Amino acid sequence: MVDGVGGRIVETEAYHEDEPACHAHRGETRRNRSMFQAGGTLYVYRIHQSICCNVVAGPAGAGLAVLVRAIVPELGRERIAARRAGRREREWTNGPGKLCAALGIGLEHDGTSLIEGPVQVWQGESPAEGRIVAGPRIGISKAVDLPWRFLLSD
Repeated sequence: MVDGVGGRIVETEAYHEDEPACHAHRGETRRNRSMFQAGGTLYVYRIHQSICCNVVAGPAGAGLAVLVRAIVPELGRERIAARRAGRREREWTNGPGKLCAALGIGLEHDGTSLIEGPVQVWQGESPAEGRIVAGPRIGISKAVDLPWRFLLSD
């Protein structure tokens, strides 16, 4: 949730510093520094014209993160609609750049705490067994065979 706007995460992709598609693969840089912080940190970066966000998931220094690919917008829908004006509702948050635009996540949020910071992730109800589907990651050219994309089956 960001400033009263948010929703349920329904699609993610995992990244590990040992695989070449991961921003941490070549070590720590100014751009990916947040990815090496302790789990619960937000890693935000620009790719092409979009802003994307990751939840840092490992211990400090590990370079592990989970890209948030999609959410179901539930809170602040009016603000999301205004930010995504001219787009169909089902396309407001169905991609990592789209969801950051809809939620108002920007580069200024990079490195902030997901517990106490301006962008927060809360544990919600766990999906029923069998509803989470794993498959290959998309939108990358390296390590595409890793089944580290996770989404709800419905």
